[in-house]
Amino acid sequence: MPDSPRHGEGFFLPAATLWKRELVRFARDRHRLLGAILQPFVFWLLLGIGMSASFAPAGIAGTMSYLEYIYPGALLMVLLFTAIFSTISVVEDRREGFMQSVLVAPVSRSGVVIGKVLGGTTLAVLEGAVFLLFVYQLDIPVNPASLAATVAFLFLVGLALTGLGFAIAWRMASTAGFHAIMNLFLLPMWALSGALFPLSGVPDWLAWVMRINPLTYGVAGVRHTLYMEAPELAGRVPSFEACLLVTSLFVVLTLGISMFLIRRQEGVR
Repeated sequence: MPDSPRHGEGFFLPAATLWKRELVRFARDRHRLLGAILQPFVFWLLLGIGMSASFAPAGIAGTMSYLEYIYPGALLMVLLFTAIFSTISVVEDRREGFMQSVLVAPVSRSGVVIGKVLGGTTLAVLEGAVFLLFVYQLDIPVNPASLAATVAFLFLVGLALTGLGFAIAWRMASTAGFHAIMNLFLLPMWALSGALFPLSGVPDWLAWVMRINPLTYGVAGVRHTLYMEAPELAGRVPSFEACLLVTSLFVVLTLGISMFLIRRQEGVR
């Protein structure tokens, strides 16, 4: 079966259809919005307020509260939970036979991956944009340009996380197994990304773990875009150029793995 049917219909039509299907499913299940936003919100408030008086990681500017410091990490947590919720549908669609019916049609396997990932990423960015409104409760000097740059960078990180979720979900036979793997893999990635504490001041072995963690560059990139007006407040983090490069490579890697897995299972080369 060719991977690129005539006039591109086998790529763009399934991609657009699956993208729209993710949005429709979301509109019918409002609990996903509450789960993806409220849990990071509660975590952000409880940890930020509770630790502000007793915990000041090295590298935080003297006037910055811990609530403000962990805000970029909380933004990425919204993307993380949305990636988990949206890619659960991959497991459910395979179990219910929907995905098999899609794959027997003359459509591009790449279109299937892009449609599912773009759908999840769109939802992640929309929910992240809602959470971004809380920035006005902090002392972050944002303006329309920095907010737009933040949303754009969140879209890039969302692509990577949703692509990673798709790759993991494609190999899972049950939603329980998917949750176990995601919690075991993604939550530690987030915790060791600089979301809770900066790289400076940690043991050398942990610093190296954080340096090779791609989400470290996602959190740092969000810090750069949020503090575009006052870059010194972003702290001692990797440069924005490094963040953009690593996050882009992370997107290419996760999408590439997802396309490889779906083609290999269906015998498409």
